[in-house]
Amino acid sequence: MATIQKRGQSYSIRVSCGYRTDGTQIIQSLTWKPEPNMTEKQIEKELTRQTVLFEEKCMKGFQVSAVKFEIFAEQWFEEFAQPNLRNTTYERMLQLRKRIYPAIGHLRLDKITPRHIQTFVNTLSKEGANEKTGKPLAPKTIRHNLSFISDVFSYAVKMGMVSDNPCGKVTIPKDEHKEKQIYTPAEVERFLELLNGEPLKYKTFFYLLLYSGFRRGEMLGLQWGDIDFEHNVISIRRTSNYTAKQGVYTDTTKTRKSQRTLKFPQFIMDMLKEYKEEQDGEALRLGDKWVETDRLYVKWNGEPMQNGTPYFWLGEFCEKHGLPFYGLHSFRHLFTSLLVNAGVDIVSVSGALGHSTISTTSNIYCHVIQEAQAKVSEAVCNALDFGRSKEARVS
Repeated sequence: MATIQKRGQSYSIRVSCGYRTDGTQIIQSLTWKPEPNMTEKQIEKELTRQTVLFEEKCMKGFQVSAVKFEIFAEQWFEEFAQPNLRNTTYERMLQLRKRIYPAIGHLRLDKITPRHIQTFVNTLSKEGANEKTGKPLAPKTIRHNLSFISDVFSYAVKMGMVSDNPCGKVTIPKDEHKEKQIYTPAEVERFLELLNGEPLKYKTFFYLLLYSGFRRGEMLGLQWGDIDFEHNVISIRRTSNYTAKQGVYTDTTKTRKSQRTLKFPQFIMDMLKEYKEEQDGEALRLGDKWVETDRLYVKWNGEPMQNGTPYFWLGEFCEKHGLPFYGLHSFRHLFTSLLVNAGVDIVSVSGALGHSTISTTSNIYCHVIQEAQAKVSEAVCNALDFGRSKEARVS
């Protein structure tokens, strides 16, 4: 809202354009002087027009903020990111600063254009951008960088620091489609056979992973109270995550729909009962050294297992037995592939995976779904061809 003051023969028009990071108000002013021969009615009409025009310029970012990107981004971390983002996302954003600040941190918010950001994004796509491999950064990592910049600008718009977000005009590299690597039925059969000779802790972990498609954090967040042995169901209610600053910590599920319940076959529940008895015996043996957390997957003393432990254990297991190593998430892909190829509808698949929307499932697993649909079409064609061949023989 503009304020107008008459000063001698001139008028001062002042417009509030938001606030600086230190809390002080940003005021833009314009001095307008009417022509000598203008009547009072003409002056009033023109003053109103000049005020509206000046307000529009201010709303479009005319001479708004002199705050540098790095300074405002640090304010964003304190005011918005830390209270609202998941810890893992917050930690990732902190890591991204080392690339972004040298590129645009010294520039004023209102002076940063889509061209500045596009130039930065393009450098991430060039050879050598990844300091470890000497290759370009992965498209996903580039998106993370752009997302950080965009989130800061979105907050700046909300706070009235700038009028728009320049990131909306920036183009990022498209992901090259890479087929997800999963185990073949023969490899799964051998994997499970070899798993029978391993400790119950890891045997139950990978059987559950294969039969549920749970995420790693969901697996490690499981507590014995989440298991209903009477009805053979297991519920996901939390996750176990890790950051360098916090170490292992308990968090909410990725989305509200990630909280879900799945039913399991009896042999898996029997395996879990056996594992529970083993863990209870170990707790009794250790006495005061045992830390009671109710978690299924723990360290030697009952404390929650480190997030990297199952990954490294699987890597060593595969190397020892000559099996391909595709990582923990490959079991989630395998679980999905088995459901889709068995004809389970996409709504049920999405629910089992704990995705927030069905479109998330469709986008991630479009290739698997398309292959399954192709098989359906092929089966119909084969059936019709068989019918036509039979008719031909009869005639």
